[in-house]
Amino acid sequence: MKNFIYLIILLLTCSSCKKFLDVQPESDVSKEDLFTSQEGFQEALNGIYNMASEMSLYGGNLTFSNHDIMAQNYEFTDVNLRKVASFQFNDPFLIGKNDQIWATMYKAIGNCNAILEVIDAKKGILYDGNYELIKGEALTLRAYLHFDLLRMFAPSFASQPNAPAIPYVTIVSIKSTPFSTVTETLDKIIADLNTAKQLLKAVDPIRTPAYIVGYPDKDYPQGFPEAQKETERQNGSLFLQNRRHRMNYFTVCGELARVYLYKKDYQNSLANALEVIDAKKFPWTKQADFFNTNAQQRDKIFYPELISAWFVPQSVRDHVNDLFSDNDAAYTPSITQKDLIYEKGSVGADDWRWRQWFIDVTGSNTVGRSFLQKYTWNGSPQRNLHPVVAPAMRLSEMYYIAAEASFDSDPVKATALVDSVRVHRGIGQAIPKNISRPDFIKKLVEEARKEFFGESQIFYMHKRLNREIINTNGLIYPASDKIFVFPIPVDEIAYRN
Repeated sequence: MKNFIYLIILLLTCSSCKKFLDVQPESDVSKEDLFTSQEGFQEALNGIYNMASEMSLYGGNLTFSNHDIMAQNYEFTDVNLRKVASFQFNDPFLIGKNDQIWATMYKAIGNCNAILEVIDAKKGILYDGNYELIKGEALTLRAYLHFDLLRMFAPSFASQPNAPAIPYVTIVSIKSTPFSTVTETLDKIIADLNTAKQLLKAVDPIRTPAYIVGYPDKDYPQGFPEAQKETERQNGSLFLQNRRHRMNYFTVCGELARVYLYKKDYQNSLANALEVIDAKKFPWTKQADFFNTNAQQRDKIFYPELISAWFVPQSVRDHVNDLFSDNDAAYTPSITQKDLIYEKGSVGADDWRWRQWFIDVTGSNTVGRSFLQKYTWNGSPQRNLHPVVAPAMRLSEMYYIAAEASFDSDPVKATALVDSVRVHRGIGQAIPKNISRPDFIKKLVEEARKEFFGESQIFYMHKRLNREIINTNGLIYPASDKIFVFPIPVDEIAYRN
């Protein structure tokens, strides 16, 4: 019988009467027609980003949903969400979500492979660096998607490095792709990313001095170089603008830092994290922008610091509003819970995130709730300083990775790296330089939880470090594959040939 993954790809590639690769709505072209021009390759690549930004993936499930719930960031009355928070993987609600993620991720991977299997033969129709750019982005997307599948559906490297993990799919074929081990999967991810890094190194506009990171709709003083630079055409091409809304060169470096850290290769992890940091391409958000009294000129997510992000379409924006900031928001921490996470009793009182990201609402008959304002949108026709995006990678994460990777060799440098993030979040108190490694890791996780609130990254950190998870009431979920490994969909096992 045919592999479940292949069935997804088959539906994608063998229909000439339907849109291929979920490209722009006005497109209605077959695979054969799509890859006959540079514009067709660009359109196919854009289609993958569109798919990844939908609610089934990074516009919903993988940024604003189960992973953050499992990190115990919210309190719920909803029965289904309580089951998610308690890791009830056999519940139909959670099974449905996980199966959707698996299927859509492999569909997107199939789309990457559809590009990659023909691009070398079509190199002659790709000009002005587009061969390197498109192939580099497709390889990065393939690696990025596989890594998140690994972080969900397989044991961690720290737990079982030689355990069966996931299929690393690199071709469009009727044959099943065998499961790779955790280590094999990581090696394949690293190989794809290193190839992408070399391809993008010479052609990605984001590496040039002319590419200035800033806000697309900020009232900059006259003569400021940041004004409108990211939304302008790069080298005359619309395809090259807004590189931070794509898998750019520095995204590759950051993903390599993540993957090497997962594999405990601290030297390579540190080198890639420092490449991002030392590039000084992503400026720290200014306090005046974060606290701007004019809501239309206020930065809610530290936008200049985002190395990469998924653009959130209007339909997803409304969904995110319903989850976090609406009057009847589904995902809200209690005020007490939020205050504990951000250490209100000590350094938290100065923390920009604690002061700006939440609105507390108390009531005589209800527990006080905190409503997350991180993703609020002024609505049309009002202006916004930056678009609503789902963060994919932050500058602060590179500091955290560099700190962890360098602690054993230089603990003073490691603590200074974490302090750099804290200073740019309003926290002036330094971490003790003589801190032990266990205490340092505990502090690092606490800091990352504050930074990644509502972004679903902290769950992965607990898994990688094999750390227990504690809920609001003090209930401890011991670190184990029982809470860290999502079950492989039943259909994937049943339909393997």
